[in-house]
Amino acid sequence: MNMSKNLIIKGREVVEDSWFVLRAPEAVEGEAAAESEADVIAALPVPAGKVIVPVGVWNAQRDALLPRAAAGEIGIWFASDERPEPLKEDLSNFAVVAVDFPKFTDGRGYSIAYNLRVRLGWTGELRAIGDVLRDQLFSMQRVGFDAYTTRPDRNIHDALKGLSDFSETYQASVDQKVPLFRRFNRTAAVSTGVNNDGAGI
Repeated sequence: MNMSKNLIIKGREVVEDSWFVLRAPEAVEGEAAAESEADVIAALPVPAGKVIVPVGVWNAQRDALLPRAAAGEIGIWFASDERPEPLKEDLSNFAVVAVDFPKFTDGRGYSIAYNLRVRLGWTGELRAIGDVLRDQLFSMQRVGFDAYTTRPDRNIHDALKGLSDFSETYQASVDQKVPLFRRFNRTAAVSTGVNNDGAGI
């Protein structure tokens, strides 16, 4: 069983993470697997404490985990190739929802986060886990992430600065519903002599 306890960025601060992320163990080289990977994940034992479990574990052990979820001890994480819609009715059971980024270049997690916030109405903690680097954080917060477990070989305090890389955004998203061209008052800018080059684009 591979579990990790790390520092986490939450509320624009670096704090100690009180949650464990439950993952399947690394495959043993040469081991003859009698079960599929999905079966292995589904059968993972869930230790005591606050645990973020894979979708497969929740689906297989839902009845047993429901009391712990009601006590605020269970969260869930989605792999980049999983969709959250099948668990729409279960989302209210979780204290935290996480999305895994298996590698920096895999952008599917952004869509998962956006759908969780906009289409499924998730308002609780939404954290990014996995291969999470400073360069991603600003874009991640735009689609609804509000907590980040950064890659352990990088400086999390440096990564925190990534949330403030830009002071303004052009496009509308989860964090800003109105695009810049609609937020900019062109008439007021003209009357005050403000340079409005590009206004209305």
